[in-house]
Amino acid sequence: MKLIAIGDPAPNFSLEDNHDQFINLSNYRGKNVLLSWHPLAWTPVCTDQMRSLENNWDNFQKLNTVPLGMSVDAQPSKKVWASALVLENLSILADFWPHGKVTQDYGLFIEKDGTSKRANVLIDGKGIVKWVKVYPPAQLPDINEVLQVLSNM
Repeated sequence: MKLIAIGDPAPNFSLEDNHDQFINLSNYRGKNVLLSWHPLAWTPVCTDQMRSLENNWDNFQKLNTVPLGMSVDAQPSKKVWASALVLENLSILADFWPHGKVTQDYGLFIEKDGTSKRANVLIDGKGIVKWVKVYPPAQLPDINEVLQVLSNM
C-alpha cells in the first residue's frame, strides 16, 4: 500500500459524518480540503487533534479550506464522540465499511492494527494532493504548520 504523494489526484469518496450526512470529496471542488486522519476516537491525542480543527474553524474558512476529521471508527461512535467534544462545525468522517477503504486508498491504513496512521493531507480546489505529512502516533499535529502550508498554497 503506497502512501499518496504530492501531485496525485485525491481519490474521491462518500463517507457518513457525525451530522448524519454523506460527505463527497468531489463536492468541494473550488475549495481546499484538509483530511486529518486520527487512529481512533476517544483517545487523548485524537481528541486534541479534532479540537484543534474545530478551534481553528474561522482560520480555515479564511483560507478557503474545509477541514475533515477521518478515522476508521463507526459512524455512531463518531457522532457521540463529536457531541462529547462539542464539535459544532467540524465533520468527522467514518471510514468504517468497507473497513478503512478510503484510508487504504490514501496509503494510511495499518493492517495489523485495523486503524489509520495519524496524518494530514491537503488537497487543492482541483482535487490534487498538495501536502502530506504522517506523524508518530503519539504526536499532536501542529495546527500552525498546517495553516502556514495552506496560506502558501
